Amino acid sequence: MKCENCTKKECSKKQKNDDAQSTSVDVLSSNDDFEEKNEFFTLANAKILLSDCLACDNCMTSEEGARVFQQNQKEFFRILNLNKKCDTSKHKVLAVSICPQSLPYFAAKFSLSVNDAAKRLCGFLKSLGVHYVFDTTIAADFSILESQREFVQRYQRRNQEEHALPMFASACPGWIRYAERVLTNLVTPHICTAKSPQQIMGSLVKGYFARQQNLSPEKIFHVVVAPCYDKKLEALREDFYTALYNSQEVDCVLTSGEIVQIMEQKNVSMKDVTEVAVDSLFGEIKEGDVVRHDGKRSDGYLEHIFKHAAKELFGMDVKEITYKALKNKDFQEVTLEKDGETVLRFAAAYGFRNIQNMVLKLKKGKFLYHFVEVLACPGGCLNGKGQTQTEDGKPDKALLSQMEDVYAAIPVRLPEANVYVQKMYQDWLEGMDSRKVQETLHTKYSAVNQTASNLDIKWKGVQNHGKTHTQPKSP
Repeated sequence: MKCENCTKKECSKKQKNDDAQSTSVDVLSSNDDFEEKNEFFTLANAKILLSDCLACDNCMTSEEGARVFQQNQKEFFRILNLNKKCDTSKHKVLAVSICPQSLPYFAAKFSLSVNDAAKRLCGFLKSLGVHYVFDTTIAADFSILESQREFVQRYQRRNQEEHALPMFASACPGWIRYAERVLTNLVTPHICTAKSPQQIMGSLVKGYFARQQNLSPEKIFHVVVAPCYDKKLEALREDFYTALYNSQEVDCVLTSGEIVQIMEQKNVSMKDVTEVAVDSLFGEIKEGDVVRHDGKRSDGYLEHIFKHAAKELFGMDVKEITYKALKNKDFQEVTLEKDGETVLRFAAAYGFRNIQNMVLKLKKGKFLYHFVEVLACPGGCLNGKGQTQTEDGKPDKALLSQMEDVYAAIPVRLPEANVYVQKMYQDWLEGMDSRKVQETLHTKYSAVNQTASNLDIKWKGVQNHGKTHTQPKSP
């Protein structure tokens, strides 16, 4: 059995998945008293199918499979129940961070405004025993700001450094895993080094917030609620682990759909939950109304970087961006012209079919773009498999349409306008050009050794139920 994007003739993914699940259940079942079996037995045994993951081509190792399986409700409940026991030395401060693209799912699904959905979701999580609930928009602020600065620097070095341009966005873990394991050195030097919003939020919670609360990072159990399963893989990366504290920046990722499963198990409706204001990283201050970044279905890296580069490099203020659809609605380009010359050419490539077309152009030396916002999910982050699929695995197009309307109606706030971000740059990160900024907000993406190269495979795109499947075609 192969995942939809696998290029191997023989795939051991299912076997490894089965082995990993069996191993994980045995390990977790051996916990003292295993209190989850009382209240959450059915839910705790829900399986994560690796076919839900968009990261394609290479099968996971047994260790990866076991660790991914632990990124589910069972681990979440283990911590909740651990906190109920008398041994306070083992208690954890439970913090949950919610991705902006998850909130429209809850709003649309339960016919709520996005602000009501955020507060009711916070109330539900706190009723379970969660101590803090955060919005990851501030982490996206940092990620976008660092990506903007890096693009301008790369553009200015383009004639001196071979791999300065193009620059590819680094926010999507499905794309990153594919780039590192399949495309390797063709692509990895071009990937922006800024961490994704999820992992920057991990740094904020385990670094800044922990210090503010006088907590050691390992005393915090940090959960992220995200639209897709690939975020579980991202949380396990070795470069997001701090050996000194034996702590991951993100300990567990639950999809939006998994949160709804918990609600259903407890017979709770969002409409019946008490509203509770979302916490901030800054003491007693609470979050206000939900805001978002430019971008119709994602965090809007293309829009923000494009406008910033136009201003910094060419002195041009771009107010509105006009997209030009190319082969399909998920491959679009944006250009900036000055004195009759095209000086910036950006693209958005969503879904593996468009990613393959993009890579083919890069291989042939016909790549005209300076920056590409790459996302593994067709339609962008709102269409993550962790929140837009029906029970039979098909995309819920009606729900997705509602989510897009909800997301588009959220007010936009520029990252530069967040006064807390500017304050943290100075007070916590020791300035925007500091070594601490590089250590905290950036990472490095590099090729993973392969037994054989897959770059000679010719690809064709297949549309099925609104999802893009890439299948190998004989050379």
